[in-house]
Parts: sequence; structure tokens; C-alpha cells
Amino acid sequence: MSEAARPDESVVWNALRTVYDPEVGENIVDLGLVYRLETRPGAVDLDITMTTPACPAAGSIAAEAEAAVRSACAPGTEVHVEVVFDPPWTPERMSEEVKQRFGW
Repeated sequence: MSEAARPDESVVWNALRTVYDPEVGENIVDLGLVYRLETRPGAVDLDITMTTPACPAAGSIAAEAEAAVRSACAPGTEVHVEVVFDPPWTPERMSEEVKQRFGW
């Protein structure tokens, strides 16, 4: 039995760029909501956050992130998504493009 392949990190990042915060209308990568992405043989571990701990879309964003990564990886890849709030999110985490779109 061979060991499972390590998922391609760039593929995972691209999959996460398809997940949008419905209240802000930007993807979670460019918003700076992905705090940790780690690949290991047969698995992907993610820590994501929300712009506020009271975000009503936290559950759906986490589920969409998991589904996007799962669909981009080989069948059977384990995907673990944890929603964390430490450290708190700040606008400085956003990409320069998103900052410009928001006029910051």
C-alpha cells in the first residue's frame, strides 16, 4: 500500500480563492481570512477566521472552504477546517487589490 500524496499547496490556495464572504463580496484569501494552510500526505489542515467573531456566515464559509479544498484534491484527502479568532482579524491582512477596491 502506497502512502497518500501530499496535496499541492498552490491548488489548495486557488480552491480557497473561490470561497467568498457573502457580506463583503471578496474571497477569503484576499480578505486575509486564511491564517494557516498546511498540507501533509493525504490531508489539508486550515485555520480560518472571520472579520468579526459575530459573523453569521462563519459556519457556511467554513463548510464552503472545506468543500472547495476537498473538490480540488485527490479523492480521500482529509480536510480539516478550524475557525479561530486569535489573533483577531484586522484590515491590514487584506491583499493590496482588495484594499484598493475598498478605497483604503
